[in-house]
Amino acid sequence: MRIKIIFQEIVKKLYGRLGYAKKHGMKVGKDVTIMNGVIFGSEPYLITLGDRVRISSNVQFITHDGGTWAFRREPGYEGIVRFGKIVVGNDSFIGAHSVIMPGVTIGKNCVVGAGSIVTKDIPDRTVVAGVPAKVICTTDEYAKKCKERMPANFDMAKYKANKKAYLQEIL
Repeated sequence: MRIKIIFQEIVKKLYGRLGYAKKHGMKVGKDVTIMNGVIFGSEPYLITLGDRVRISSNVQFITHDGGTWAFRREPGYEGIVRFGKIVVGNDSFIGAHSVIMPGVTIGKNCVVGAGSIVTKDIPDRTVVAGVPAKVICTTDEYAKKCKERMPANFDMAKYKANKKAYLQEIL
């Protein structure tokens, strides 16, 4: 058993967490971006990420409910375990330090705010945030707010050329 754990850690270091998770059955679409510290849990084969999904740093995917430990030896509840698939739709973003719980589907074009705990399904084109995550607005409303807050004279070419200098100049 100890050799298996050591082997898994070596594979994680060689392939990275995403490579390890894919090797263990996680389905990953095209152009997916995963930041540092993302944890896909002990059952990555229960996770599906759509195309163009971006997952920020230190997000956790939890595919099982360890709380069943508290009662699974009681009469009538022997051996009870709870697992659930997690699905993230195309073009969705999950903010830093969020937790995605078992059995959750995040729709297409969704935004999960940083630090959220997602316990329920999120419909397409929805922004959620909080603990537990609640609907904040639609992605269309969020896009309009972001556009309104952009500096009027924002220059994408300057931003791409030297992000640090440009942001320090205009903010």
